Amino acid sequence: MAENVVKGPAGYFPSIEKKYGHPISEWQELVRSSPLTKHMELVAWLKAEHGLGHGHANALVAHTLAEGK
Repeated sequence: MAENVVKGPAGYFPSIEKKYGHPISEWQELVRSSPLTKHMELVAWLKAEHGLGHGHANALVAHTLAEGK
């Protein structure tokens, strides 16, 4: 088994980039620049406005919000 397998929210990043065609940095900048601040509000916004699936939106928001802690 590979030792360098990415765990947690970042584990979704390769499939997010492949599926939606934008680098993770762009998605994170969207999350950071949003006037929304609550986790589930941001998830709902990414799903409604940008067509992300729940798991992908949740992973992006969780990872991005955790950066500031």
